[in-house]
Amino acid sequence: MPDCCQNAFAQDAFAQALRDPDAALPFGVISHNSDAPRKRFAVYRNNVMVGLVSALEARFPAARKIVGEDFFKGAAKVFAAAQPPRSPLMMFYGDGFPAFLAEFEPARDVPYLADVARLEAARTRAYHAADAQPLTPAALYTEALADLRFILQPSLEIVASDYPIVTIWAMNSGEMVLAPIMDWRGEDALVSRPSVDVEVRRLPPGAKTFLQSLAAGDSLGVAAASALAANTRFDLAANLAALFAGLAIDITNEPFEVPLP
Repeated sequence: MPDCCQNAFAQDAFAQALRDPDAALPFGVISHNSDAPRKRFAVYRNNVMVGLVSALEARFPAARKIVGEDFFKGAAKVFAAAQPPRSPLMMFYGDGFPAFLAEFEPARDVPYLADVARLEAARTRAYHAADAQPLTPAALYTEALADLRFILQPSLEIVASDYPIVTIWAMNSGEMVLAPIMDWRGEDALVSRPSVDVEVRRLPPGAKTFLQSLAAGDSLGVAAASALAANTRFDLAANLAALFAGLAIDITNEPFEVPLP
């Protein structure tokens, strides 16, 4: 076997052994000051798992508070064993954790947990997104207002849910006092970083459709019409104000290409 293949095989075996306590000791692992390399490797394996769980706890504090420390650690260990990091950028580790929670059988009694985790994952991405200067209201001084196309903040994400996730997240992150939620209607979260701090807002009626249409490259007129069709309570003036409160960074009269996801 060529050296490159041997090295790749050894690396795969090492990585597998880090995730599986029952796996054989990887070939070549020795200890110069101990007769028990397996015990030394077990300590290393445990430290790796503790680090991955800690990374998830740091990224999903509200989800951790909702289910409690023991439950969260247990779920995080299962996830980490199945989905180890694929990048050295640990601040993004756990992008797949919300989808994991949605299918995690022990979390079935907390159906909103995955959506709260999706919101928290979006907050991390927003924090590390590229900086961008918001538009000013002077940019609207044009006769062809309906034809304008808005380029939105690179940090902007919408997390739609059938549950009141903005309220749940706020109560479990210290933004609101923990209290019974009387209205369990779904909430759409807008996550963005217009300046220094990441903001989480509950979108008003029609705003999700409006922003998604703008993000797809539609003109203001088309986006407004789509939003009004989706919800008759859509308020164009209020949503324009939000665009100039940091959600939009540029405008154009020409169609622009939208990157494929």
